[in-house]
Amino acid sequence: MSAHNDHSTHYQKNSLSLTGTVALGTGVMIGAGIFSLTGQMAQLAGSAFPFAFLAAAIVVSFSAYSYIKISDKYPSAGGIGMYLHKMYGHSLTTAFHALLMYVSMVIAQSFLARTFGSYTLQLFDVEQTAFWVPVLGAGLIVSIFAINLASNRYIQGTAYFLGIVKIAGILVFGVLGIYLMVNSGQALESEISLVATENDWTAFIAATALGVLAFKGFTTITNSGSEVINPRLNISRAIIISIAFCIVIYALVGWSVAGNLSIDEIIVARDYSLAAAARPAAGNVGVWFTVIIAIVATAGGLMASVFAVSRMLAMLTEMKLVPHSHFGMPGSIQKHTLVYTVVLGLILTVFFDLSRIASLGILFYLVMDTAIHWGVLKHLRKDIGANPLVPTLAICLNLLLLTGFGASKWQSDPLVIWVALAVMAAIWLVEYYFLKIVNGDVHEH
Repeated sequence: MSAHNDHSTHYQKNSLSLTGTVALGTGVMIGAGIFSLTGQMAQLAGSAFPFAFLAAAIVVSFSAYSYIKISDKYPSAGGIGMYLHKMYGHSLTTAFHALLMYVSMVIAQSFLARTFGSYTLQLFDVEQTAFWVPVLGAGLIVSIFAINLASNRYIQGTAYFLGIVKIAGILVFGVLGIYLMVNSGQALESEISLVATENDWTAFIAATALGVLAFKGFTTITNSGSEVINPRLNISRAIIISIAFCIVIYALVGWSVAGNLSIDEIIVARDYSLAAAARPAAGNVGVWFTVIIAIVATAGGLMASVFAVSRMLAMLTEMKLVPHSHFGMPGSIQKHTLVYTVVLGLILTVFFDLSRIASLGILFYLVMDTAIHWGVLKHLRKDIGANPLVPTLAICLNLLLLTGFGASKWQSDPLVIWVALAVMAAIWLVEYYFLKIVNGDVHEH
């Protein structure tokens, strides 16, 4: 068969170093984590939003344990798709939760794209933001698509460079913001408090759930499994390093924003709160600096996410867990899944705003994540040597976040809940009939 028509999946073993893997993970985490979520979390939790970031870090620390234990024994380029298959076999349960993860990662891509548009527009005096934000976001996705057609080493090198630039830039933003806040005496007037908005702890839990989105990019690392040099050692290292980096960075930025803007000002500028916070601290120079860092961060995060999620879908396709059609396209399955991922990301970017994109993403992710921990407890605990207490606590925390976030959204935007339920029902039905046709039966676990 010619290379032109070779539809099999190709992975480049030992093509991702530890630093490159960390760059991919932090690229997704930081890109989505602070540039838009800060304002949305402040809208929910009020002056307690910096503590919501820390609460989210605690939740993710428990969650990461299961992924580290599985990846130590079963590193794979399929990542979470392979993990679910190890737990639940070739079943509807595996396919359903794997596609939830896939959709949540594509949602994260559209979130990054719209964040890119929102910050870029701060450099220009534009009134039609509702039009230009999705246009700019869609343009970024198309550009990232072209980059992802290149080899892993090119993606790794670009992601590594962008990762270093944005981490350094965000650290400068956080340290400078806190320095100016303290130097001007604003620290004494800071609105930061452990008390949530109107003492509504459901809102604080909902903000914490959104904060999990700021860290969930560590799962991107697991999807690069067999392509990482010495994966049984470096995947777990990369996950721990990425989460630790982000805890420090989010703490710095959260306090810097809260110290330079009132809660009302953060909420008004929720889609570009870091740029708004830079203005009183450093004037227009600060705004330009912040916007450039935001552009670098979102572009790098999007590139890392597209790289990982398209490979996850390729693995699910090879495992015959999801329907696939070449639609006459040449090349490998990886190229096809890249196209599907980009097209779906473009649709979400054009038709959904940042708040709803984030809400759908966290609902799908928490459901999938809970299935991972339950699978560890029920099927893999002895095989991978996991302490049952940790995944049990992770499940309890996920259920708490799902309940609090669901209750909050049911009051403020019930459409999000209905859309989430409709999408999950559609995925379940499509997979039920697909597996029934392919296997002649549907196996449940």
